[in-house]
Amino acid sequence: MTYDDYRHLRFERHAPGVVLITLNEPEKYNAADEEMHTELARVWLDVDADPQTTVAVVTGAGRAFSAGGDLDMVRRMAGDYDRVSHMLREMADLVYNMINCEKPIVSAINGVAVGAGLVVALLADISICAEDARLGDGHVRLGVAAGDHAAMVWPLLAGMAKSRYYLLTGEMLTGAEAERIGLVSKALPGEEVVAEAMRVASGLANGSQHAVRWTKRALNNWLRVAGPIFDQSAAYEMLTFMGPDVLEGVAALRDKRDPHFPSAAT
Repeated sequence: MTYDDYRHLRFERHAPGVVLITLNEPEKYNAADEEMHTELARVWLDVDADPQTTVAVVTGAGRAFSAGGDLDMVRRMAGDYDRVSHMLREMADLVYNMINCEKPIVSAINGVAVGAGLVVALLADISICAEDARLGDGHVRLGVAAGDHAAMVWPLLAGMAKSRYYLLTGEMLTGAEAERIGLVSKALPGEEVVAEAMRVASGLANGSQHAVRWTKRALNNWLRVAGPIFDQSAAYEMLTFMGPDVLEGVAALRDKRDPHFPSAAT
């Protein structure tokens, strides 16, 4: 199997059986437009079917893991029923394809991770994060519900109190704090992140594959049980894309100012 048809992801094979996947749009901090989002959703099916791959490591090119959804994509989606319906299906593909991928996935979170990038970072089976990386789910600051993974996985990783705080406020947190509250597996100095992720991946690749894969499958039943929570939150997110708040959220981000949402108290 080759990955030659991917335009926004770079692939490198490492012995034994480890593929390093790099989100490769460093000039825009690996923000995902429609095409990149589609690639992020389907790549896990290809990894699962790849006989040469035993473990996948995913990271970002340059200084960021991923700056989330491209703002132009967000603006195109606002109020567009067909685009929103397509994204709802693709969001589910991204989440469930990662959960159902038989092979373990290790994320090397080398820098900022938000939005769709944070989905990949936190749904990985093991997450290695730079201590000074900045993580956050800023959906509410954009004027849409937190729906692409967070309502499902954050409470399982960090507990309900921390999840409510960060998802309702949209505040960012550092990799060091993310490790402290259990949101990521391990936090290290930034220059050590990729090497440590590759070390962990190599250990997994050299382990008993039935043992590793079936342990992953059993653990991910916690996420499957929470599937209806994800489905509901994703639908709520897409519903808020049909309202006026998201347009103000995009404008505020572009203008680097606080938003003045039409639905907010006056």
